[in-house]
Amino acid sequence: METLKINYKNIYYPPGGILMWIIIYLELITFGMAMIAFVFYGNEQAEIFHQSRLQLNTTFGAINTVFLLSSGFFMANAVHQFKEKNIQKSSFYFKLTMLGGLFFLALKCLEYYHKMESGISLETNMFFTFYWLLTGFHLIHVIIGLVILIWTNYGMTKKNSDTQIEDVEACAAFWHMCDLIWLLLFPILYLIF
Repeated sequence: METLKINYKNIYYPPGGILMWIIIYLELITFGMAMIAFVFYGNEQAEIFHQSRLQLNTTFGAINTVFLLSSGFFMANAVHQFKEKNIQKSSFYFKLTMLGGLFFLALKCLEYYHKMESGISLETNMFFTFYWLLTGFHLIHVIIGLVILIWTNYGMTKKNSDTQIEDVEACAAFWHMCDLIWLLLFPILYLIF
């Protein structure tokens, strides 16, 4: 029986599969619309948005950016090592990717804790409504990404693994989407207004 080779130069078979990319595009459109609304309201309430932004910890945001970008780098290495059939090294990079995601979660939870301690909630003003919704929705994606990473890493390291490169690439595509969304959220929320 002949094996089907996937042609990655064909747009209908992008790395990770077309269904994963449909999900990614839908997520990016959703976040994009929310960010457009954020900018619109920011122009309407410029002073409130500016004063509210000053209450965010840009150091936390910058460190979290480093955590996610580093984890994205490790994820790319995990895919490369899997393609080279070096499962142990790929698993090692998967674990580094997960560690970056866990560091991101820990620092984001610390940031949330400080906001709640200061009495800043979803109802504080329109800026913080967007802040909580956008970062919270992103946080959910990071948690889902971590579950996918754990599941894929477990699947590829068990005996008689049936994990394919498409599975690893789909996992990587989802994780890189989390990186990309944060790279859009960080400057809009923490730096611009």
